[in-house]
Amino acid sequence: MGDRIASDHPSVETVRSTCTETATGVKLEVPADERGAFPTDEVVRVALDGEELFARVERALTGDDLSIPGIYETPDQARDPSGATDRLTEWTTDHDVSGGGSVLIDVVEPEFLYGLRAPGETAYYDAREPPSDSLSEIAKDLEDQ
Repeated sequence: MGDRIASDHPSVETVRSTCTETATGVKLEVPADERGAFPTDEVVRVALDGEELFARVERALTGDDLSIPGIYETPDQARDPSGATDRLTEWTTDHDVSGGGSVLIDVVEPEFLYGLRAPGETAYYDAREPPSDSLSEIAKDLEDQ
């Protein structure tokens, strides 16, 4: 097991996103000047209240902003959420984050592990190294089959 790391640790970069209501729930909008902290059109791990889930970081239809349209149980559900339960909507309700409100995204391990928290809260994450490129490619190939 890896080390536990707090959201206020100097190695954790924090990005402020905006919660926006959509026709099916909510999404997080990430400002264009923060896009370097996220891989575009990739699935990443997201810690929600200590549970590790998955999200896809997408490029906005216009402009350079990014969005996280939902958080799901598996990488496959993050890629194709039809019929899957979006845990982001439940999380924003539980943490009293309304449309137009802020959500802090902690960059625990760039391009691999992120964490969500409401402003003013402190979160603790299990920090660990991402798998090597060769292992992640093998896993992706297996998921695609």
